Amino acid sequence: MTVPLNITVRPTRCDDVYALPAIERAAGERFRRYPELAWLTDGEVISAEQHLEYAERGQSWLALANNRPVGFILTEAHSSSLFIVELSVDLDWQGKGIGRQLIACVADHARKLGLRSLTLTTFRDVPWNAPFYARLGFEQIAELTPELRQKRDDEAAHGLAYESRCAMRLSLN
Repeated sequence: MTVPLNITVRPTRCDDVYALPAIERAAGERFRRYPELAWLTDGEVISAEQHLEYAERGQSWLALANNRPVGFILTEAHSSSLFIVELSVDLDWQGKGIGRQLIACVADHARKLGLRSLTLTTFRDVPWNAPFYARLGFEQIAELTPELRQKRDDEAAHGLAYESRCAMRLSLN
């Protein structure tokens, strides 16, 4: 008998943050399939202390499957958008709509804040990056806000090839 999958999304609590680096690490395992990006698999992840800062600011949400943490999303408010800092779903739980639910949650939060869009930066050609977001209605943008320009510059400084990345926006009408 198969146990029904019960997915819930809620704000991250302080006692949740210690599970989040392992989720990000597990999500990153998918990069091993791409030799040019495999280095990301063993790279730095967001620390529990950093996660705590996002949680305390109300900018972190946790996805639970049958009450087990399996994904999270972190955001920061920009002038007219809510920027998605990180979206991670444990590799074993990907493809079950959890990422979509996390994005829907932060879209609702952005609307409540009076923000007009969600924004993010991601890999152009990695299937679970830009193509995934495009299926959700995000569009690549060429004209960057100062905040997005800074994000792209920071990524390049951390070793991410500028031409492999893009900025995307989802309008929240």
